[in-house]
Amino acid sequence: MTTTELKTRLDALSQPKHQQAIKGIMRGIEREALRIKKGGQIAQTPHPSGAGHPLTHNSITTDFSESLLEFITPVSENAEETLAQLRDLQKFTLEQMGDELLWPMSMPCFISNQDDIALAQFGSSNVGRMKTLYREGLKNRYGSMMQAIAGVHFNISFPGTLWKSLKELTADKQTEQDFISEQYLGLIRNFKREMWLISYLFGASPSLCSSFLQGKENELPFERIGKGTLYLKHGTALRLGDLGYTNSAQSSLKVTYNNLDEYIAGLRDAIHCHSDLYGDLADYRDENPQQLNKNILQIENEFYSPIRPKRTSQSGETPSQALEKGGIEYIEIRALDVNPFSDTGISLEQIRFLDVFLTYCLLKSSPELDFEQQRSTQINLKRVVNQGRDPELKLKHDTGEVNIVQWATQIFDDLTAVATYMDCAYGVEHYSQTIENIRTWVADSSQTFSGRLMSQMLETQQDGGAIALEMAQAYKQAAAQGSYKVYSEEMLHCQAADSLRKEEQVRAADSVEFTAFLDDYFAKA
Repeated sequence: MTTTELKTRLDALSQPKHQQAIKGIMRGIEREALRIKKGGQIAQTPHPSGAGHPLTHNSITTDFSESLLEFITPVSENAEETLAQLRDLQKFTLEQMGDELLWPMSMPCFISNQDDIALAQFGSSNVGRMKTLYREGLKNRYGSMMQAIAGVHFNISFPGTLWKSLKELTADKQTEQDFISEQYLGLIRNFKREMWLISYLFGASPSLCSSFLQGKENELPFERIGKGTLYLKHGTALRLGDLGYTNSAQSSLKVTYNNLDEYIAGLRDAIHCHSDLYGDLADYRDENPQQLNKNILQIENEFYSPIRPKRTSQSGETPSQALEKGGIEYIEIRALDVNPFSDTGISLEQIRFLDVFLTYCLLKSSPELDFEQQRSTQINLKRVVNQGRDPELKLKHDTGEVNIVQWATQIFDDLTAVATYMDCAYGVEHYSQTIENIRTWVADSSQTFSGRLMSQMLETQQDGGAIALEMAQAYKQAAAQGSYKVYSEEMLHCQAADSLRKEEQVRAADSVEFTAFLDDYFAKA
């Protein structure tokens, strides 16, 4: 049964006046991919110069390590177009990479030593040096291995027509932007409550190369396949667990999502709070700096959250300053593993599921979530990361412990109703078809991404690395044989050349020394 309050909202939105208000969802994707040698080891080469400059290219850059590419699509209403853009960007970059490949997994390939992971280089401009020093800080705080983990970020915004309808239907008296920010924060709270479902369905890192653990194999009950692959029997998304993107110093940060002022205040406390853990590392004022500063967070981006409220920042503006000034513009979902079964790292089916799931998170009731309740959501996520495909797994719920299959089935009942509404609004059937198909994964975990990967590894007794390398080779060959769909090769060459010119302009515009530049930056943060 669909929950009463959600049904009431869907019924109201289904009135002729509001029926198409949901139309116009906008999306953007950021896909990370590790560059590897043809034999499967991490690439030691610099960012391919033919792809442009990573500091100033809008679509092709690097993330934390020099070998970790990041592809960024423009905002679009058309999901098929977004995937085509991503495919074009990857095709072009692969052509600049010689015989190197794109690793199709979240957890990295075999890496013999942390020193093999070079920090991303953004040039000699002040802002470029700041970006690299920030990564130096990450390396010294958490180790380099974490810098080689890849993910997919999914950005979404809902149309003005939906906010207008919801505001009218709820008789809300706030300003439009305050209402929008409040609604997005409700979405975030609900996402955090039920994010474990995303990890169950789309987690694609149940295993990892033993080289990643650097001798810490006993931290979890791993089993082994082949020479070097370790896996958890019922694991789903190790990338999101204690072995992935974690920061123990952040566990005490009281960043909550009940209102925008509260969120911004929590984030700012973190970037201004001195950390004893990092006090011995030299900061930017030192001759040989090892980090930007000695605070719990060097900058706001260091806050590891699976979902973030966002607003496009102006030049020189921090993320929280942009939010404070203009309110929430869109939401960034950071909880997705790279999908190894898709050449783009994310599939059309996933995008359609996320459309429905995030609309559900927006429309259903969203009580406030205090700090202790947030910790409970993290406990659920950890259980699913390590044991999600165990049908007997229990999760923490308001009513007590609940079976994962039972809870997931209840969520899918609601998702079915939301998908029906969205199909009617868009005049399509694919939302309902997507939910109907993925619903079967609840009772049969072998259909989930992690289940499919583990089945393939166990049936063939192949190392995970060998399977990933075969996929990487197949995707490179398909890219070479395919044609450009949205961009042209000439256009992408022009964008690359333009980014090199822009980086020169950034360097030429520097008017102060690096230390003075950072003094000014942190004075304004």
